[in-house]
Amino acid sequence: MGDRETTMFVVEAKELQKDYTVNSITVHALSGVDLNFEAGEFAAIAGPSGSGKSTFLHLAGCLDTLSGGKMIVDGHDTSALSKKELALLRREKIGFIFQAYNLIPVLSCLENVSFPLTLLGVERDELMARSLKALADVGLSGLEKRRPKEMSGGQQQRVAIARALVKRPAIIFADEPTANLDSTRGREILTLMRELNTTVGTTFIFSTHDSMVMDFARRIIMLRDGKIESEVRK
Repeated sequence: MGDRETTMFVVEAKELQKDYTVNSITVHALSGVDLNFEAGEFAAIAGPSGSGKSTFLHLAGCLDTLSGGKMIVDGHDTSALSKKELALLRREKIGFIFQAYNLIPVLSCLENVSFPLTLLGVERDELMARSLKALADVGLSGLEKRRPKEMSGGQQQRVAIARALVKRPAIIFADEPTANLDSTRGREILTLMRELNTTVGTTFIFSTHDSMVMDFARRIIMLRDGKIESEVRK
């Protein structure tokens, strides 16, 4: 992978800009955003639809390319990395939790969780041990053989969390993780993630417009029209 930059942050955005062209009209999704996250944070990027919060997560998660500025993730300047190096960074250092879960329907709960370790070439004994522990950490011991269609929405989201955690990533990005859950299941999932943040030290960064997520977060960054409007630390 490319040379690391000396940084105290797991994510560091400098004058970040992202533009899209829609029907010959340029949309400024992010306009000169400066935003840093330290290891171990439990933070939410909030704002109305179109504010740029999901765009920021996609750039930080190396799922999209920036139009200007700089994004440094785990010490690596993403714009200086090749496609292969970006894929390696995503695979080794970043976990994702999406509102649609993105589980593979033909795989069991255990197989979904172990899949990222298969891609990393982890030996079977270690793969099984880490996958079983990840499922235990999210309260799903005993459900290893169930497929997604046999599980509730809350259980599927727990599988998605276990899948993100099993790689032991430097950071987990959660894009609207409570959007498809009722308030009870949403609160359970957020409680679980905050416990994992406290006990394991994993950095969590959310994009959300859910007030409950903001209640749980220890830091809230409000975006509006692609710019930082305010920030609150608890």
